Amino acid sequence: MTTAVLFGSFAVLLFLSVPIGISIGLATLITIMVSGTIPVEFLAKELVTSVDSFPLMAVPFFILAGEIMGKGGISERLFKVANAMVGNKTGGFAIATIITCMFFAAISGSGPATVAAIGGIMIPAMVRQGYDKKFAAAVVAAAGSIGVIIPPSIPMVIYGVTGNVSIGDLFISGIVPGILVGLAMIIWAYIYSKKKGYKGLDEPTSIKRILKATWDAKWALLIPIIILGGIYGGIFTPTEAAVVAVVYGLFAAMVLYRELKIKDLPKVITDSALTTATVLIIVGTANAFGRLLTIEQIPTQIANALLSVSTNPIVIILLITVLLLIVGMFMDTLAAIIILTPILLPIAIQIGYDPVHFGLLMVINLAIGFFTPPVGVNLFVASGISGVRMETLSKAVLPFLVAMLITLLFVTFIPQLSLMFL
Repeated sequence: MTTAVLFGSFAVLLFLSVPIGISIGLATLITIMVSGTIPVEFLAKELVTSVDSFPLMAVPFFILAGEIMGKGGISERLFKVANAMVGNKTGGFAIATIITCMFFAAISGSGPATVAAIGGIMIPAMVRQGYDKKFAAAVVAAAGSIGVIIPPSIPMVIYGVTGNVSIGDLFISGIVPGILVGLAMIIWAYIYSKKKGYKGLDEPTSIKRILKATWDAKWALLIPIIILGGIYGGIFTPTEAAVVAVVYGLFAAMVLYRELKIKDLPKVITDSALTTATVLIIVGTANAFGRLLTIEQIPTQIANALLSVSTNPIVIILLITVLLLIVGMFMDTLAAIIILTPILLPIAIQIGYDPVHFGLLMVINLAIGFFTPPVGVNLFVASGISGVRMETLSKAVLPFLVAMLITLLFVTFIPQLSLMFL
């Protein structure tokens, strides 16, 4: 009865287009009131205690760092480096856009932030170069998903906190798979560009040109080195690294590049505060939802149901993959991680999966949801920037979806790709 009320009310609220964080909270409250065995104060307590976490403090700081760097001229300089390397190749602008998203992923930790920062520059630039607008928007929408795979990653922070897994190890595990996802997308971008005849720039690639662009972007390129080097070198924790990213980002954007003015700071802080508030509402309500699931022993029931289907680890991990892909299409990534980690992580450990490896698989699976309808956030951002209709854009990203799914299978069944540096 309790399970039916919890999931039934949640489904109805989502169908009515109630925001995900509010839907989760209301579904939890309705279930508590119907059950009569849990005090209403339970929800308020969970909302407070779930966000009272030192590792979780990394989230607002990474969001703020991404806002600062997105508006401080850093994304444009990163593109110039990528363009200097591949701009004269077939589909050079598209390939450079994907590489830029990979660079920015090592700064922002957010998929939609990557799309917003890169798409605003690159979609119009690609159209001016003769690329069709739907392909230009699809490239950015798909490549933006790399923002949560290559470290730092906000979903990895949430998984680490929820599953009690090392966030530093999760960050390391995302480096190689993130690069592989980028390469798979680059291959499709090249094939499509070859078919459509999208030529590169006339200006040839040269060591001098690459070095010049790299020198101009040196302060931007140092950011991921400082963040990741500091974490892996034991100099600071991921939370402290997020603060360092904010301080360094401000210094680079305001002093070194001088593209972010003091008058811009109120908007930057306001935008990041709004995003942070949205994220923390989702975190708080999703934790309460997940806690209620645990009280009702629903994770145990789901685990037993999955294990009753088969004891073969390959079958079980494929079932989990399908589940995550479906969930990613309808639910916010952070909410899905908080709710599903307590359910799926014990199953993954039982069939022999490393918690770090499984965490990465969860993030990649749910990252695909960033550019799959109906909830694909990256699609909405790219559509807003480009003016391409959602239906058209959803079709244009399908080949990138296939490329990412193929990469996902490699990472799923070859654990060394994510664990080689641990």
